[in-house]
Amino acid sequence: MSRNQPFTLVGIDHVVFLVDDMPRAMAFYRDVLGCQPGYSYPDLGMEQVWAGAALIVLWDTTHPGAAAAIPPVQGGRNVDHVCIATSPFAPEDMRAHLAAHQVQIDREAVHGGARGVGHSFYIFDPFGNKLEIKGPAEYPDGR
Repeated sequence: MSRNQPFTLVGIDHVVFLVDDMPRAMAFYRDVLGCQPGYSYPDLGMEQVWAGAALIVLWDTTHPGAAAAIPPVQGGRNVDHVCIATSPFAPEDMRAHLAAHQVQIDREAVHGGARGVGHSFYIFDPFGNKLEIKGPAEYPDGR
């Protein structure tokens, strides 16, 4: 906590993704990534899934109750990607799992993150959101 802040950051609580096909979104996050069911808000067209200790919120923009989710401006992008930490991370097993779900790996990298330097795969969900699937630290922390 800095001397000017009356709070301490403790981590990412949730991320919200706008989707236009909830069954497809739920299948991807549940079956491909292994997220666990979270809270459901059917009147809003919103489903939440757990990714470890954080929530991924899926908000269906085609649902009548989702008016607040519709972006005010069409096009453009203001988030590059979201990184989801995994453990363990066996690259060959991960490649096979993603291929079995017809998910292409956009690129592979070894670089730093909150948990140190390790292996990552970049993929896209069915709605074009870029996800980094990152394994645990493999090297001494040298960000």
